[in-house]
Amino acid sequence: MTKHQADTTTATTTASPMVSVTDLRRSFGTGERAVHALRGVSFSVGRGELTALKGRSGSGKTTLLNLVGGLDAPTGGSIALDGVDLAGLDEDGRLALRRERIGFVFQSFGLIPMLTAAENVGVPMRLRKVAAAEREERAHTLLALVGLADHANQRPGELSGGQQQRVAIARALANDPGLIIADEPTGQLDSETGRAIMELLRAVVRSEGVTVLVATHDPTLMGLADRVIELRDGHVVEEETERAA
Repeated sequence: MTKHQADTTTATTTASPMVSVTDLRRSFGTGERAVHALRGVSFSVGRGELTALKGRSGSGKTTLLNLVGGLDAPTGGSIALDGVDLAGLDEDGRLALRRERIGFVFQSFGLIPMLTAAENVGVPMRLRKVAAAEREERAHTLLALVGLADHANQRPGELSGGQQQRVAIARALANDPGLIIADEPTGQLDSETGRAIMELLRAVVRSEGVTVLVATHDPTLMGLADRVIELRDGHVVEEETERAA
């Protein structure tokens, strides 16, 4: 049992959510020209849950993910991650939170071209000064988890888009996070490959006990989520409970 699987078991008893968002607001600019990206958003995400955010471009999905991930600060409201109030953290604290508790997966993959797949997965562990032998062993374990055991020594340019996103997911798991935030992770992939990536995220939730919050615009992929939250013009307008197969 991994650390986060153990955490999930404990959390079942305490019913403590991994993510808790309350009356979250984010505005850009001031006065009449201010853009109100989020207007009082509230929801929670349970431990070991795959939650999908849906909504049109401009609905506030990316802004919300950036706030939950500690990449931006809200105008108002609160965010708690694994019981930690983000408002109580300084910049060093938010950096430590992102490094140690959160994994990120982006639409553009974000891999370093000159590094191999294994070296890309090892980058977050390098930042934490994990010993080389341990880093290499975990990188290969994670690449095997995402189905790329035989591609450890290939560079991103030698991999397909789907394979690159699998490397990105392995990298997001490198420091054993409690939460993975994925912003349109299938946006640059064809529908078949995109579904395979979502199925992989679903499998990661089950095998690693990690929580996933993913923004997606593709309704065919939402059936794999435990829950779907719809954003429209900065508001939560609908929550749906899915039964992922």
